[in-house]
Amino acid sequence: MTGKAELKLDGKTLTLPTVVGSENEVGIDVTNLRKETGAITLDPGYGNTGSCESAITFIDGEKGILRYRGYDIAELAEKSNFIETAYLLIYGELPDHVQLEEFSSLLTENQMLHEGMRFHFESFPPTAHPMAILSAMINAASSYHPNIIHKREERFPYHAARLMSQVRTIAAFSHRKAQGLPVIYPKSSLKYTANFLHMMFSHPGEDYELKPELIRALDLIFLLHADHEQNCSTSTVRMVASSRANLFASASAGVCALWGPLHGGANQAVLEMLEQIHDEGDDGSKFLAAVKDKTTDRRLMGFGHRVYKNFDPRALIIKEQCDKVLSQLHKSDPLLDIAKKLEQIALKDDYFVSRKLYPNVDFYSGIIMRAIGIPLDMFTVMFAIGRMPGWIANYKEVMEDPNSRISRPRQIYTGSTLRNYTPMEARG
Repeated sequence: MTGKAELKLDGKTLTLPTVVGSENEVGIDVTNLRKETGAITLDPGYGNTGSCESAITFIDGEKGILRYRGYDIAELAEKSNFIETAYLLIYGELPDHVQLEEFSSLLTENQMLHEGMRFHFESFPPTAHPMAILSAMINAASSYHPNIIHKREERFPYHAARLMSQVRTIAAFSHRKAQGLPVIYPKSSLKYTANFLHMMFSHPGEDYELKPELIRALDLIFLLHADHEQNCSTSTVRMVASSRANLFASASAGVCALWGPLHGGANQAVLEMLEQIHDEGDDGSKFLAAVKDKTTDRRLMGFGHRVYKNFDPRALIIKEQCDKVLSQLHKSDPLLDIAKKLEQIALKDDYFVSRKLYPNVDFYSGIIMRAIGIPLDMFTVMFAIGRMPGWIANYKEVMEDPNSRISRPRQIYTGSTLRNYTPMEARG
């Protein structure tokens, strides 16, 4: 590794330093490119641009590797849980008994919403999408805690716990609102994921039956989605944070970015595809034939990934959990049968194999959430709850970086050159 790169521009050679990551990733530092040459880089979608240096998550898409703070995702999925993993992401190390107890206690202490928030929920129409409510209510929640807005750093553990804890309360309340049901308050005796299911599905005087296999499955979905490097929503959180906006405002922006169907809506699109195949009386065979036919508009959802060029490591984990949930519930699902058929055909068909279209995490997570009873329009909300620790960790990293600057991308202007104003009467 030479530690430098050379760029030739208009007959001149510019030497650029390189930055090498802990996993030997190489980045060319173009910080001074415009200053020294007047030129900028152009990279639509930022697919080849490193926006930051981060110590949180490592992905090797070619090898199918995903690690949180150096820990392989498969090991965390087997041995850890969502709350312990959240602590790891936010604070950098696995907690000891005391640290985990303190973190869990903070989550319990901060799970209740200010009672004034009830009026905000009532102002939304019944047709309001849960992601719209989630984004708005995260911002509204900060209004009841001035220390969040003023970003007092010594209060960060409380702010982080309040956001992580209240996001599931807001999500559950928004679901109850959409269903015309009375809200169910959290119970201090229940742990994070179990409490969420309680708030979602209990009724006054009749608690929801909390089955361990369902709690474990949803906890695993949260864990697998907890962070994923500099994706669209995480990059949005970091960009908003770079302006020194508060934690809740930055997370609210992340929710809006996640809402897009090309990002957080992918697992919903998978289930809609499976339902369409089932409604047509197909087992998936005809659908895949149509996908390969360029004259049709059929698309195979839940296969392939912008980053992974091999199997999404999360998909292997979630597939096994999906099988367990359905067998333990003694519940057959025709959509799962179709999903398995699609997987079997696609993994053997050269059309899909040559294009490296392997199942990703969205392919199976929707089936699990369907089995639990989570409605389709709440799928992206589940994603947001799971991704919250990663957003908080990235926010914290931005705030603690002494070299952090406000994000301000450049552009290549392609509009009109200088023009003179034409009076209205002369425009015809």
